[in-house]
Formats: sequence, C-alpha cells, structure tokens
Amino acid sequence: MSVNPVTQPEQPAATNRAPERSKRAAPSSSDLTDLPPAMPLAALLILLLGTIVGALAAVIILPAWLPGLSASLLGSEPKAYWYLSRSSAVVAYTLLWLSMVFGLLMTNRLARLWPGGPGAFDLHQHTSLLGLAFAIFHALILLGDRYISATIDQIVVPFTYSGYEPFWVGLGQLSLYGMGVVGFSFYVKQWIGRALWRLIHFLSFAIWILSLLHAIMSGSDTELLTGFYWFSGGSVLFLTIYRILITGWPASRLRDKSQPSS
Repeated sequence: MSVNPVTQPEQPAATNRAPERSKRAAPSSSDLTDLPPAMPLAALLILLLGTIVGALAAVIILPAWLPGLSASLLGSEPKAYWYLSRSSAVVAYTLLWLSMVFGLLMTNRLARLWPGGPGAFDLHQHTSLLGLAFAIFHALILLGDRYISATIDQIVVPFTYSGYEPFWVGLGQLSLYGMGVVGFSFYVKQWIGRALWRLIHFLSFAIWILSLLHAIMSGSDTELLTGFYWFSGGSVLFLTIYRILITGWPASRLRDKSQPSS
C-alpha cells in the first residue's frame, strides 16, 4: 500500500519579510505625515481653555478671593507673578526645543535607537502643543505684574508694549502666534494638503529662532540659562545639518554602502 506524502505548505522566503521590517523601522516622511494627530482636538481645546482661564483667575479672582494672599502678590515689591511668568517661559522654551528635536528625528536613522519614527512624531506634537499652552500662560500671567504694567491689548497685539525691551518682546509675541499656527496645522492637514502643511511646518525654524532671541534678549535670567541656550541651539543646528546631509545624500550611494563587497 502506497502512502501519499503529505504536502507541506510553502514557507515564504525570509527575504520577502526583510523589506517590510526595514520599512517599519525607518518609516518615510510621507508615512509619518499621514498619521492622525497624537492629541485629540477636543483635548487640545480643553487644555488651552483651562490655561487661559487659570491664568486670568490667578490675576483677577485669586487676589480678591484671598485677601491675605493679595498682600504678597500685590505688595510694594510683588514678584509672584514675575516668577510664574519666568518659570512658565523656561518650560515653554524647553518644550519648543524638544519639539524641534523630535521633529528632526522623525525620519532620522538616529530615531531607530529611540523612540522610533511614530514615537518621535507623537512626542513632537505633544511637546509642541504643551509648549503652546505654557507660552500662553507665560504671556497672560504678566497682567498681574504691577512692575510690567502691561494691558491686555499690549499682551495680545505684537509690538504694542512700550516697556522693557519692546522689540524683543514683540518677537516673542510673533513666535507665540506662530506656535499656534503650526500646532493647529496638525488638525487641518487633510484639508490644506500635504504640500501646504509642510510649508507651514517649515515655519518652526523661524519660530525657534524668534523664541531663542526673545529668551536671550528679554529674559531676566539669561546669564543663568546661557549654557542651556547654547546647548539647545547647538543641538537643533546639528540635527538640522545632519537631516539636510542625509536627505541630500544620493540613495544609490547608500545602497552601495549597505551591500557587502564581493
């Protein structure tokens, strides 16, 4: 009696999976721009609204609600609002710097080590939007500082403030609005198209420069943070040059280098 051999299902070649793995490990820029926003729009609006309401409440409601606290906030030499503004400014600048770093790492081979392309995209967006919230708080909380004596229109309209370093303060105001445009572009890219979305995102470099100039020239703690400004500026410059070189390097040369010599 003859026994029919059991036919084994064909195993797909291992080489067929290699391109898939490499594509997941190093996604292209177009793949990442097609990802949905990391933070839902409703969550962003709640975050920004809470920031605005919290800052205005600290300026208007809190001193009237707690008279004992108002003596500290509105005394002869009040510094509480100034400290809140400066600390939130440093946090906003740090988040903007991290957003630039993660944005430059998205399609970079360095991102394979950590956090990966999609992870860098999510971190890029989250740090950008959180930086926008802290920047808004930084601006609005100055309404409570009697030494600055800024009005709401001087806070909102660029280059209308006539007090301390008005030009550099105006650059900071422009960078704040730029952060808002870039941040909300995540949610409208399906309507404005990929080309316009990329063009808007290139504004991030101008926003970064404006924020750095604003921090250095109008910040009262520049001497304390000089090292951090040098490090953050140098790291963004390095990653930008590296990204340009990698993007402009011919793909044929990269393939030739990856193939072993016979």
